[in-house]
Amino acid sequence: MTFPKLKSNAVAQYPFRRQVSYRTQTVQFTDGTGQRYRDAGGPRLQWSIQLEELDEGELATIEQFFLANQGAYGVFTFIDPSDGQEYEHCSLTSDSQALVSLAELRGSTTLTVIRNHT
Repeated sequence: MTFPKLKSNAVAQYPFRRQVSYRTQTVQFTDGTGQRYRDAGGPRLQWSIQLEELDEGELATIEQFFLANQGAYGVFTFIDPSDGQEYEHCSLTSDSQALVSLAELRGSTTLTVIRNHT
């Protein structure tokens, strides 16, 4: 499964936020010294995507994707909007989704995607 694209063929709109973080663990020894190590095979990537001015078709596509993915349960491929790189094993961070439809061509939603380490 792949994260859906908008009619513009983009996966996100500006502004979007991309966050990179690392999981570092520290072991504290009895002599007061410590050792640090990475708890994951690479950086944790997270994208916060706010979609606005969506038409009914785009809202329906996002909703169908969310339902088929079962919220945060499923995994999918996500294309990073900043550089076009594909990341497999991504998931949503929430089991709930708010779709707002204010008027024709005026729908919006917010999604957060995270890259899972395998």
